[in-house]
Amino acid sequence: NNNNGERLDTYVIPGSRNSGEITLNGAAAHKVSIGDVLILITYAFMELEEAKVFNPSLVFPNESNNLLN
Repeated sequence: NNNNGERLDTYVIPGSRNSGEITLNGAAAHKVSIGDVLILITYAFMELEEAKVFNPSLVFPNESNNLLN
């Protein structure tokens, strides 16, 4: 959380596609306020051969509506 310096680990629940919204539930919700700027780092389990060809993505949403351009 760039606004308050909080760091947290949590899980993912898929939301509505193209909503531009990230929702935190449970204990994680107490670490973030509406409008905070977040940096998200995600992890995945994969086999070694899959990891060798994996191409990570960097995503920078439009700050006016949080949608991907």
